[in-house]
Amino acid sequence: MRRPRFNRRRPALSLAGFVAILLGACTVGPDFHAPNADVPAQWRDPQRTAVTTTTTATTPASGASVASVPTLDTDPDPRWWHNFNDPTLDALIERAARGNLDLQQAVLRIVEARTQVQSAAAQGLPNVRATGSYQREQLGVKGFLESNGVYDKVDQLGAPNSPVNAIAPGAGPALQNGANNVLNQLTSPINLWQAGFDASWELDLFGRVRRSVEAANAQTEAAVESRNDALLSLEAEVAQTYMQLRGAQALRDITASLVDQQRGIVTLTQSQAKVGLASELDVKSATAQLAQSRAQLPQYEQQIAQALNGLAYLVGEAPGALEAELSTPAAVPPVPPTVPVGLPSTLARRRPDIRRSEASLHAATANVGVAVAQFYPDISLTGQVGTRATNASDLSRWSHLFYSFGPSVSLPIFQGGALVSNLRMSKAQEAEAALDYRKTVLMALRDVDNALVVYRTDQARRDSLGDSVAANQSSFELARDSYSKGLTSFINVLDAERQLALARQQYAQGTMQVSTDLVSLYKALGGGWQDDAVRR
Repeated sequence: MRRPRFNRRRPALSLAGFVAILLGACTVGPDFHAPNADVPAQWRDPQRTAVTTTTTATTPASGASVASVPTLDTDPDPRWWHNFNDPTLDALIERAARGNLDLQQAVLRIVEARTQVQSAAAQGLPNVRATGSYQREQLGVKGFLESNGVYDKVDQLGAPNSPVNAIAPGAGPALQNGANNVLNQLTSPINLWQAGFDASWELDLFGRVRRSVEAANAQTEAAVESRNDALLSLEAEVAQTYMQLRGAQALRDITASLVDQQRGIVTLTQSQAKVGLASELDVKSATAQLAQSRAQLPQYEQQIAQALNGLAYLVGEAPGALEAELSTPAAVPPVPPTVPVGLPSTLARRRPDIRRSEASLHAATANVGVAVAQFYPDISLTGQVGTRATNASDLSRWSHLFYSFGPSVSLPIFQGGALVSNLRMSKAQEAEAALDYRKTVLMALRDVDNALVVYRTDQARRDSLGDSVAANQSSFELARDSYSKGLTSFINVLDAERQLALARQQYAQGTMQVSTDLVSLYKALGGGWQDDAVRR
């Protein structure tokens, strides 16, 4: 008899229904949309209105004109440190990007985050395991048989008055022996060998796994941006430490030059005292001022040593490793004539901390979907196949095959409010991440505007200090010439010398501060982490 044809189509129809269920799967929870940074059209600092103007100052040493103003027409250069035109600084930043230990830790955190993505994605794939077991079992059947009188009935089979002997004389003892053998086999310990495969697959009809993968990917993006932020901070710290090193070396040289000048004044005063043109008080005053200037040299040596050790740490080397190549004094790298800062609208795409906050908000939004999906049923396909035998050699026989398969459904009914609380917590974390994003944007805007103000005002201060140096230099020269000719007192010379020394030191510090301010501005603008910013 031929089978009906519709039986052959049942597997195909079942497969079609299964595919329809998968295609109808949905992803619950809110979808993430990139937040609006909501930044102003222009920077607040008044210097933004002076883009086409320049402020010049004349340095007393070279007479060169210094002008550095922000421009809004272009974005900051990702390799902003090249604008200082200092090959040593360029090399230090590249070495730090390769050798800094904090940056290497940030890279490892990215690896950890990517591993979490793989772990989350694995939850949506079939899970197949090979199984094998051996057990020696004693089922305790003998006790049940005894309590039910089975052994007594077997013994009655061999009795002379047994019904079996009445029917077939002599058959009772034989039947009794056969029954005892069967009972002994049933009550004896057995060996149970088993080998096979277990499989399960969660269908993820409501997107719990997909939302988990989405959250893990967002957390990976946050880890990448944390690394970018660490790189940006590292570049800025290397540059600022380098500026401090060159500034301390400049101050040491200025002080050493001042000490040489004061030695000459002491010699001059001593010569004039011998011929009665100066008093012993003048000699003592000149000697005291010389000692005071010498006392400043150790603090600059201390600053130089600390800066060298700081740079060595930043590049991942031991203290003293950079002393040979950086101990020779060099000028503080000058600022460029123009500083591209771009518009506020581009800041959110450059600042790694803003990008990290956005990624964290994305992860929090996806976790809301995970919490919502926990209210829906979990549907899984499970199966098991293998062989089972009392002897290991029988495991390969097809007759010992066993299998089971089918769907399973788990629907939460009562969790004591745990699911509701988890959803509320996820929504609160999403709201917190949204506020953190907004706060990060506001902090970035504040950092840039503050950096613009500081850069502008410190340049004005440095220019005024340059004028002060020039005026005090002329005053000192006049006082010294007048004293050598006996036209003024030595107190005027000492005061003019002190004012000149103070002005030169302040100007050197102001020059270093302007270069350091520019580094802070570049850091606030968020450049330097892009893939092509540092040669790896």
